[in-house]
Amino acid sequence: MAVNFTLLAVFLLDEPVSAHVRETPSILRPIGSAVTDFGKSGWILFASAILFFEALSSSRLARHGKARFEALLVVHVAAYVFLSVALSGLAANLAKRLIGRARPFFQEPGSILDFSPLHGSYRFESFPSGHATTVGAIMMAVALMAPRYRVLCLVLGLWLGFSRVIVGAHFPSDVIAGLLFGAWFSVFMASLFARHGLLFEVPAEGLPRLARRLPVRPPLPEAGEWRWPALPGLPVRGLLRIG
Repeated sequence: MAVNFTLLAVFLLDEPVSAHVRETPSILRPIGSAVTDFGKSGWILFASAILFFEALSSSRLARHGKARFEALLVVHVAAYVFLSVALSGLAANLAKRLIGRARPFFQEPGSILDFSPLHGSYRFESFPSGHATTVGAIMMAVALMAPRYRVLCLVLGLWLGFSRVIVGAHFPSDVIAGLLFGAWFSVFMASLFARHGLLFEVPAEGLPRLARRLPVRPPLPEAGEWRWPALPGLPVRGLLRIG
């Protein structure tokens, strides 16, 4: 399905859309310019890394088993987000250098298939979109961990991904390929975590899901006891063996 969607976009959307973006002023361009940097992976990687080490240190300082248990839960959430975004981004960047498709800015009008593999220049790093890959990965990760927000994640993912088309940096097929690859990679990482008993479980049908949920209202801590804030809706199975 991903290959079919991408090929259809190449032959049906890339030329007319890129020509329209290049030749026609758009009221969407300021919006696209404002939101397109959300697809940069740096802020996600930095935030998840800080959360990982903070929770890891908290788990070691915790004086009670439940507090340590919940801190390790946050460790695994941060690790999942970091690995999903980082590894999918590395794979997309490697692919775009190997493929070497010219960006819309640098292709002749009417030309959508200008390739220079291993060129090593920004000009020839259009397919797939790295920003769209990051957006697809983070939105699918959130959708798997918070299923009630899946529709919102889909809407945001499409708008944030196609902001790269709005600003003229990519063809529609570049964005579609990036979104689908990033989303698939997050599902793959969730399945890998589930295989090792971490964070997710894989049902007989459907996408991976969180293993179990924490109580929405945990008991109040006793005097002098420190607790990590509970995170409703996150799993607790397979993270820590107590006793």
